[in-house]
Amino acid sequence: MTATSPATMTMAGAINRGLRAAMERDPKVLLMGEDIGQLGGVFRVTEGLWKDFGPDRVMDTPLAESGIVGTAIGMAMRGYRPVIEIQFDGFIFPAYDQITTQLAKMHYRSQGRIQLPVVIRVPFAGHIGAVEHHSESPEALFAHTAGLRVISPATPQDAFDMIQQAIASPDPVLFLEPKARYWDKGEVSESRVKAQLDAPGGASAATADMSRGRVARQGKDVTLVAYGPTVRLALQAADVAAAEGTSIEVIDLRSISPLDSDTVVRSAKRTGRVVIVHEAPSTYGPGAELSARVTEQAFFLLHAPVLRVGGFHTPYPGSKFEHEYLPNLDRVLDAVDRVMTH
Repeated sequence: MTATSPATMTMAGAINRGLRAAMERDPKVLLMGEDIGQLGGVFRVTEGLWKDFGPDRVMDTPLAESGIVGTAIGMAMRGYRPVIEIQFDGFIFPAYDQITTQLAKMHYRSQGRIQLPVVIRVPFAGHIGAVEHHSESPEALFAHTAGLRVISPATPQDAFDMIQQAIASPDPVLFLEPKARYWDKGEVSESRVKAQLDAPGGASAATADMSRGRVARQGKDVTLVAYGPTVRLALQAADVAAAEGTSIEVIDLRSISPLDSDTVVRSAKRTGRVVIVHEAPSTYGPGAELSARVTEQAFFLLHAPVLRVGGFHTPYPGSKFEHEYLPNLDRVLDAVDRVMTH
């Protein structure tokens, strides 16, 4: 793929291509994780990188998430830019202490003298019929922790751009990859992010850009907010609602922390109705924070309460029951109908 000719690829392929571009750009970028080397990872996202960059830059690690993150912190302190893979979302919890008490706080604790440009790639969320601990949505736990950026792409183009932006950022970033979308295809062009990162101040521009939401579809009746795995669901709901005469504007947040509430509030002021959808439990989830901000900033322009559609306040169920747990088209459209009755 050249910089001027877009190519069609899967989200997994786009992340792979973005990792390759970052490694070619900066020899201090290296990858670590369980089975990411010769195997290419369980989802084959790092396939071919071990062969081309060697075991010194694409490193298989022991099954020890706390050790992986701790090693990455030490390497970042010595000038490297580690990109680590947590094999599945539910495996991140052994590293929770390292992430929240060391990685997130070191910059603040050192009064800005120490930067930790570590990217943690996390295949997350459901819809793959997996066993226990393989379909978690833990984003709220990390978004609550000051000092971490938490982002999630919804398209191959964003996956390609945002992984490179995350690596260029001076801040630690949790890069949440919606694993059920790994095989979704879309056009990907190198041009925009390459020009951004090659320009003076490219790292600052990249960090700011990956933190902004986008309007994935324009509409006038309801604002439907999603990120990562639920953006495609939101767009499907917008298609069905349009056939029934309701115009839905879909916002892809892209960043969970920091939260681009300005983009959502501007849309809410136009439509007067907001529905937020994510796979994480609605209880204390990212949608609760966003709902509070919309209510605080646009209360007198809302025609209905802000509604949330998410997972339930239970452990993630067995694979046979995940379709009952996760947001689906009927639940989203029901929420849209409820805000439209006001």
